[in-house]
Amino acid sequence: MNKPGPLSLNTITVREQWSLQQCIEGCARHGITGISPWRDKLAEYGVQNAAKHIREVGLTVTGLCRGGMFPAADAAGRQRAIEDNQRAIDDAAALGAQCLVLVVGGLPPSSKDLAGAHAQVQDGIAAILPYARAAGVPLAIEPLHPMFAADRACVNTLGHALDICDTLGDGAADRSLGVALDVYHVWWDPHLSAQIKRAGRRILAFHICDWLVPTTDLLLDRGMMGDGVIDIPGIRAQVEAQGYDGFCEVEIMSANNWWRRDADDVLRTCIERHKTVV
Repeated sequence: MNKPGPLSLNTITVREQWSLQQCIEGCARHGITGISPWRDKLAEYGVQNAAKHIREVGLTVTGLCRGGMFPAADAAGRQRAIEDNQRAIDDAAALGAQCLVLVVGGLPPSSKDLAGAHAQVQDGIAAILPYARAAGVPLAIEPLHPMFAADRACVNTLGHALDICDTLGDGAADRSLGVALDVYHVWWDPHLSAQIKRAGRRILAFHICDWLVPTTDLLLDRGMMGDGVIDIPGIRAQVEAQGYDGFCEVEIMSANNWWRRDADDVLRTCIERHKTVV
């Protein structure tokens, strides 16, 4: 198998230890060539400060996390989501991000209307897509594991994400709307191989971590690559067979383990596992 693509640090991996400024400096210090900031840390540092710093150390911004969260209980809430996504697009453009990752949102408060939430997601993406195209920022829909359907993302399979791309995009060659494939969220899907082939060049980001057994927290107990049950090299090979030649972005949320460790040690482990198990 070919060597994996270069490593990118999704900054949530060390969010409890480091500011965005420290993440940028840490990537430069350890020779990690990609970074994917989260918007809360970006706001703390300032978009222009971050963009300047990232350019100075020569990092590639593999994504900005996150846009989305479209469903709302009323029209005013849906409009606020649109406006927030436009601000996220502006930030992604300022950073030169390769995509804006969309975590689309779940059910509105007190709602049980899953089909309605799906429709709101599609309408929301349709509303911001022209703005994103004008800014030169590709939108990457990230399907989340079904356990998050109610509160974080009602798009839960790669197939569903691609259905939205087919409806709103301009054909399979249109990379202004695509998907972010996170192995944590899709590894279980019996249709994954077929849907990766269907995705083709619309795979805009590839996120890596591992699924621990047992897992102690559905959100905040992601594993370091190699510590769980996901066949990361196998999924990577399928993604690369469709022409993906970008970064492997490590994204680990780990309240009781990796967020409690020295951040430099976390990055050193990420680098070692990227070489040996990804």
